[in-house]
Amino acid sequence: MKLLRYGPPGHEKPGCLDATGNIRDLSLVVEDLEGAVLQPDGIAKIAALDPTDLPIVADDVRLGPCVSGVGKFICIGLNYADHAAETGAAPPAEPVVFMKATSAICGPNDDIIIPRGSEKTDWEVELGVIIGRGGSHISETDAPGHIAGYCVINDLSERAFQLEGTGQWVKGKSADTFGPIGPWLVTADEVIDAQNLDLWLEVDGHRYQAGNTRTMIFDVAYIISYLSRYMSLQPGDVISTGTPPGVGLGQTPPTYLKTGQKLRLGIEGLGEQHQITIAHPTS
Repeated sequence: MKLLRYGPPGHEKPGCLDATGNIRDLSLVVEDLEGAVLQPDGIAKIAALDPTDLPIVADDVRLGPCVSGVGKFICIGLNYADHAAETGAAPPAEPVVFMKATSAICGPNDDIIIPRGSEKTDWEVELGVIIGRGGSHISETDAPGHIAGYCVINDLSERAFQLEGTGQWVKGKSADTFGPIGPWLVTADEVIDAQNLDLWLEVDGHRYQAGNTRTMIFDVAYIISYLSRYMSLQPGDVISTGTPPGVGLGQTPPTYLKTGQKLRLGIEGLGEQHQITIAHPTS
């Protein structure tokens, strides 16, 4: 299934796509796509429905982030060997973990706000994993059973905030609109092999990133198991699993986003995002 949320920011309703690509309203079935709804029983309840029995939603509606009530937005850095190389870093011996503020989350096609004072806003297409069944000390073997689904994430970054001066990864990753999620949550049963998905990103029609999840240093199951040693994972938590090469920081010379640019990114089978960069309203 492809599950989604639609409507104005802060007032999204749950929905799904039918076999012909129409959005169907789920709001009479579930209140939102969060918490218990994302656990196996909740996903099974939605899967048992006939989408053609649900009301059709206008196809020009805004799409919101495909999951609500995110408790933790956990990211893995330098998780593709070729991306680590382009940044000048050695491949890590274990996952590099940081958090992204949940206030950064926005819809997949919402405008991207360039932060005030930013000169180094960068892009990163990433495979997102949404936790369905929570737990701690999860084994790699059991990890797939804890996944509600997958999605596209653009892990936007301000490199000066992240790396220069008193730079910190959380600080450089957490500006408003720096976490587009969606367009939809594709349930785990539809993703045959999460470690063999093409992912790509374009800016103004130029393809900067083109990779495949098979080149991850740490695969999805290992990441879930690893994280669960140090924190409990809960339904609705989002894990962003790292980006392939081609980020702005890795260009010669480095290339960063400016206002008025168009981003297009996607992952095989998980949909696309389309964004326009705009200036901060108080700049």
